[in-house]
Amino acid sequence: MGTLYEDIIDYGGEVFGKEHLETLRECVQCGKCTGGCPSGRNTAFRTRKLMQMALVDMREEIFNAPELWFCSTCYTCYERCPKGVKVTDIIRTIRNLAAKEGHMSVPHRMIGVYVLKTGHAVPIGPAQMELREAVGLESQPPTAQHPQNKEQLEQVQTIFKTTGYDAMIDFDWDTMNLKGMDKGGKK
Repeated sequence: MGTLYEDIIDYGGEVFGKEHLETLRECVQCGKCTGGCPSGRNTAFRTRKLMQMALVDMREEIFNAPELWFCSTCYTCYERCPKGVKVTDIIRTIRNLAAKEGHMSVPHRMIGVYVLKTGHAVPIGPAQMELREAVGLESQPPTAQHPQNKEQLEQVQTIFKTTGYDAMIDFDWDTMNLKGMDKGGKK
């Protein structure tokens, strides 16, 4: 483990290419990324601040910052940066490093739970099922969540097990929830 900058380049370089992520060094803290950020209009998310934290090696602070997870990956910052800093991909890499080191927000971990249980990040609920039936559709679309497609859901679960994602989110196969939570999602 080197500096956060070095880890971003090494770890994310496999996906995005090292030169792509080395653009972080070009950041001049102008704030165009923050000024144009749709997520930043409604949250405490300040893109420029994350770039600064990455540059000055504030690993624990950035990994524990709730704002790290506020980025919607819309790429507005990417398009507006006058220096060509690949902001969104840098944030995605920092998130992956944070998750790898056990710093993943509960809401993001819960998305993994939903996918493991239903095959969907946002599973269809009773209200959506009623609405589908009201317009003449089957209550559930023919996806991994559909009871007839149990094999598809098992394939999704196999992918999670094979990649270790179930362990990364601290999933308990007995309760089908995060460890320490009951089947209803309560601690």
